[in-house]
Amino acid sequence: MAKAPRGWSVRSRLLIIALLPMLILMPLLIGITMQRWLWRTDQILAARVASDLTVAQQYLAHLIDSTGRQVAAFGQSAEFRDHAADDISDFLAANRRELGLDYLLLLDASGRPLTPADAQPTLPVGTGITLLDASTLTALSPQLAERARIPLIATPASAPDGREAETRGMVIHTTSPVSLPDGDTALLAGGVLLNNNTGFTDRINELVYPTADSNMQRAVAGGFDHGVTTLFLDDTRIATTLRPSGDTRAIGTRASAEVRDQVLIQGGSWHDTAFVVSEWYISAYEAIADMNGARVGMLYTGIPKAPYAAARKVTWAITGGAFLAAVLLALPLFLHWARGIFRPLEAMGRTISRVELGDMNARTLTAPPPGPDEILRLARHLDRLLDLLQQRDRDLRGLNANLNKRVEERTADLTRVNTALEAATRQLVLSEKLATIGEVTAGVAHEINNPLAVIQGNLEVVGMVLADHGGNAATELALIDEQIRRIGALVNQLLQFARPEEFDHGPDTDPAQVAQGLRPLVQHLLNGIELQTNIHSTRHVRMNIHELQQILVNLAVNAIQAMPHGGTIFLSCKDARSEDGRDGVALTLRDTGTGMDKATLARIFDPFFTTRGTSGTGLGLSICQTLVNRHAGKMFAQSTPGQGTAFSVWLPAESPA
Repeated sequence: MAKAPRGWSVRSRLLIIALLPMLILMPLLIGITMQRWLWRTDQILAARVASDLTVAQQYLAHLIDSTGRQVAAFGQSAEFRDHAADDISDFLAANRRELGLDYLLLLDASGRPLTPADAQPTLPVGTGITLLDASTLTALSPQLAERARIPLIATPASAPDGREAETRGMVIHTTSPVSLPDGDTALLAGGVLLNNNTGFTDRINELVYPTADSNMQRAVAGGFDHGVTTLFLDDTRIATTLRPSGDTRAIGTRASAEVRDQVLIQGGSWHDTAFVVSEWYISAYEAIADMNGARVGMLYTGIPKAPYAAARKVTWAITGGAFLAAVLLALPLFLHWARGIFRPLEAMGRTISRVELGDMNARTLTAPPPGPDEILRLARHLDRLLDLLQQRDRDLRGLNANLNKRVEERTADLTRVNTALEAATRQLVLSEKLATIGEVTAGVAHEINNPLAVIQGNLEVVGMVLADHGGNAATELALIDEQIRRIGALVNQLLQFARPEEFDHGPDTDPAQVAQGLRPLVQHLLNGIELQTNIHSTRHVRMNIHELQQILVNLAVNAIQAMPHGGTIFLSCKDARSEDGRDGVALTLRDTGTGMDKATLARIFDPFFTTRGTSGTGLGLSICQTLVNRHAGKMFAQSTPGQGTAFSVWLPAESPA
């Protein structure tokens, strides 16, 4: 019959059902929630930067408007109207400083200066942002031209530019019609140069990022509100609060080529992450148009991305740590509850297995606990079904007995067949008993061979000593007597194997003493073989001395037979603990013989398996393992072909009184 495919156990399925939400669905939900929250945070940061840029634009518009109002108000003032025309230049220069302007002069209707002391640059008419070249700035004031000049600094990701410096000036320029003292009309022109105008960007930064200090340094360590405000002429920073190296502002550095193309060339805006000088910023760029509507620069606000990225990692770490902590705290509780489910199920499984083997008295709950637990109710129901099944089985057996009796009484032929069948059954049982007795007898015979070999060897020694020297043979005779006693112990073990419950374990044994006494037992077999011992055990074990002696002799004889050309046997005996923490003694016998391959090593403890052909019974190691297992010990072997074999025996120590 084909073997049914093995499926998932109830325990496995319950564990999967319980752990699936915790270990898979919960992390997935947390991950989606965290990602959604972080995405929303990025949106908020982008919106905030865009809002900051709006504030900066409003401030720039306010500055342009206030500059125009100041110049217009000054031109309409009584002081200006009543002032003599002969010293107008000095008067304008004095009031320029009071108005906070970089230049203040009179122009004709075409935009050329009226004062003869001034040079003759042509200035635009109107109010707004304008660009003045180096010659115009020099004509207005050499100091303005010098202040406007900004050396260009090579910047990663910027567009190639062959210039070494930016000499143009970005100016807030305004003109206002005025009446001169002589009755003529003119234009009063004033302006503020924005190149290297740190007060302009610092004031915007104070409005946008009020948490920054007065020196526009980064905010308190660990904070996030250390944003940057920058004014660009074309793609060159001419005024900024950005200090990438600490104290020096990044004036002269340039915007990335990607931002320049989108804002200045295509006329769009930038609201995204951008590479700023040396790191990534959450950025917002908008173009600045001059009085003619041409895009001449950009206004920028941004905050560094690194603190938020670090905070994101910390958030993930905290969330992951909290989840792991919750899992570690919840799993033991869950497993504790799960055991309450698994134990009754496993008990029912064991009960059904025992019933399948014929034990109709098997029950799951010998003392049913009270409670509404569904699984316990199922176990009680199973026990009731087994009671009913047992009763039905007894009834069927009774009916069957009556039926057999009636058939035997009425049918003589069937009676004879039944008698023959019973005879055959008895013969089969007898054959099985004989086979069992033969197996045990073979084992006993195998074990008797070793003492008889020792007796024979010592008798030969006695013969040689008595023949050559006539010395005292008391030692050998005592050894012979000891081996005869061992034969009696082996016979007793035959009975013990048959009825182990009728025999106790016998006295405790000192493994060190047995190991020390191994050499005389196998001395006659050590032809060209050296026996080395390393004995340090201090505990006694709960095993008969003859059983332990039998195990060591078997292992030693096997090792000797594995070294036909000589070698070394290493015997060690020391105190050791088992894997489950029990105290005991470990004995290891290792040889330098031929070793065994994996296939042979896997079968060495099987009854009747031997590698010596007809010269061995294959029961030695099987009996040794049986003896070790009977005393709750462990026995295993390790072997490498060509390098030898090591047998290890661990026996539990005697229980303290």
